[in-house]
This record gives sequence, structure tokens and C-alpha cells, in this order.
Amino acid sequence: MSHEVQPDHLRVRLDLSYDGTDFSGWAKQAAGRRTVQGEIEDALRTVTRSRETYELTVAGRTDAGVHARGQVAHVDLPRQVWGEHHGKLLKRLAGRLPKDVRVWALRPAPEGFDARFSAIWRRYAYRVTDNPGGVDPLLRGHVLWHDWPLDVDAMNEAAERLLGEHDFAAYCKKREGATTIRTLRELGLERGGDGIVTATVRADAFCHNMVRSLIGALLFVGDGHRPPDWPAKVLAAGVRDSAVHVVRPHGLTLEEVGYPADDMLAERVRQARNRRTLPAAGCC
Repeated sequence: MSHEVQPDHLRVRLDLSYDGTDFSGWAKQAAGRRTVQGEIEDALRTVTRSRETYELTVAGRTDAGVHARGQVAHVDLPRQVWGEHHGKLLKRLAGRLPKDVRVWALRPAPEGFDARFSAIWRRYAYRVTDNPGGVDPLLRGHVLWHDWPLDVDAMNEAAERLLGEHDFAAYCKKREGATTIRTLRELGLERGGDGIVTATVRADAFCHNMVRSLIGALLFVGDGHRPPDWPAKVLAAGVRDSAVHVVRPHGLTLEEVGYPADDMLAERVRQARNRRTLPAAGCC
């Protein structure tokens, strides 16, 4: 979808959250598959009494079972539709949407805004517990149980070696024509007072399965199956390693999406649409 807005339309930013348990991911799929995008677009069509479906563009297309607390999307609505309905849209959507997805804010987006291409980073959290008794039943849909004791210090030592701009091909499910070069800005783990270990992962963008693969590698370090330098060696090798497990999706939540100042939005879109390559070896 073009980031250009038609003259008679207004770009609207949506801030939303959802429990991904019963969704087949964000993106619309074949009939019969329940998706977050499908539910919101259906609800929007109903509450605006429109015949047309207004298509959403999202910051991060989450997979089946992945949750979101700070997801961002945009939709281009006819100015007439926005003018007629905007004062009541939020409450009407709350009444129409299923209880596992909520829209918290709807507002005109600044000029140049694109929910996907304007974003400068996405922050995810992955939650896991090594409690011998398992996961608190009230948290079972959001926390992974790992049945080996975890050394968080060793995991953080391994995580530090993965920071920066790299080709993350070893940790991504390859997609034809898509680059796997990403800048990993933050990767750290902390054990809370409840024993739950939360991994914070922040990057400019993520390729398919990247976060869940990184966590899978770090868990192998944490439980002593691999040394702290192993994940970085896998990264440097540049190919998928059968020992790197893609952990289950339910421990993963998209927490926040970062955007630049309004006057930098259009420039960020231009940068994001450029295909990236790594500097040549020996350069700089």
C-alpha cells in the first residue's frame, strides 16, 4: 500500500492491544482464519456503516499466538466518514470488537506518518519461568515454562555479543527477496521477584521468527547446554542451526513501537524502504 494519502482521505493512527491466543496472527488470511486485522476491519466497517473495507497497515505483523500491548496501525478513511463518526468511534469499536482485542486511541496522524515504515524501533518482551512447579495458571497464556534452571547472567553475557547491525539470517525464517540485516539495539534479561525471567528485545525491525529464535538460543545458554559464546558463533556462521529452537509464541508480546519526531516521519519512510546491505569487510 502506498504511503501517499488521497486528497479526500485522512490518515488515522490506531493504538491497540490484543491477546493473540485465539488469533491466526495479525494479517488477514483465508476464510475461516480468525485474525486481528480481520476483526478490526470488520468492526470498523460496521460502526461506520460503510460498504467498503478500509485496510489497516500495521507496525509489526505478529504471528499466530503472539500478543501485543503497544501495537500501532493506520487506516486511511474518507474525510466525510471521519467527520461523521470520529467522536463516537472508540466507544462503538469497544462495543463491537471481541474482548481479546481493544483499540485504545484513534487520532489523525501527522503528515508523512506510516505505521510500518515510519517506525524506528519495535520493542518485544519474552517471558519465561524455570519454576520447578511450572507456570502460574493465571499467566499460562503469556509465560513459557522451561524445565531447567536458568543462569540469567550467562544469558546476558551471550546476549551482549549479538547487539548491533548484523545479518541475522541464522535466526530468521528466510523470505524470498527480503533482507535479514537488522540492527539489534537492546537484548537483556532480568528475573523478577516472581521468578519470571523477562527478555527485552528492541530492534529497528525484526525478520520472521527472529525474536523467538534468539530466545531459543539464549535458553540453551541459560540451562548450560551451550557456552555464552555459542549464539554469536551461530550468528557469524550465517546459516540456520538445527540446535536453535524457535520457542513457542505465547511468551512473546509486542510492547511498544517507537517513532521519530513528526518532521522526520517522511524521511524515515524513505530510509525504511531502501534495501540494506552490510559494509564490506575491512571497510571503516
